[in-house]
Amino acid sequence: MQNLNSFRKSLQFTLQWEGGYVVDESDPGGETKWGISKRAYPSLDIKNLTPAQAADIYARDYWDKVGGDQIPFPMCTAVFDSAVNNGVSRAVSWMKQASTPKAFLDLRRSFYYQVVKNNPQESKFLKGWLNRLNDLVKFVDLNTTPIGEDLPDMNKNPVPFAKQVGYQ
Repeated sequence: MQNLNSFRKSLQFTLQWEGGYVVDESDPGGETKWGISKRAYPSLDIKNLTPAQAADIYARDYWDKVGGDQIPFPMCTAVFDSAVNNGVSRAVSWMKQASTPKAFLDLRRSFYYQVVKNNPQESKFLKGWLNRLNDLVKFVDLNTTPIGEDLPDMNKNPVPFAKQVGYQ
């Protein structure tokens, strides 16, 4: 991992939304701690998962898989959090489709509404998903480097964001 500071900031954002140890029968992930689920990691002792173990999992299975080190901050946080909340392949797909950070986050918003449309029982989660997404939008806006400093103007580039940062 080359960009440890961006990973730490991104992980901090995500963990504030993932919470501690939870067993929710209506959650398809089942037993979870800091967003790490028994369903995804069946051999892991979720209840006794340490913060260091969780960080290692997030680095290996989410950050590295979306190419977090190659994505400028704060967009790397948006992509990483989307991978955690919506899956790595979906986050990568959105990154390939979107030409701006706003377009990327709009794809995530549309996904939540589609989930509820396809399965109305999921509507009980919609408010929380949207609160998290709205917080992420604010985070990206507050941490975006002003135009002319360090980064190209990603909001005006018509090239998909993944290509802008060299993601294949």
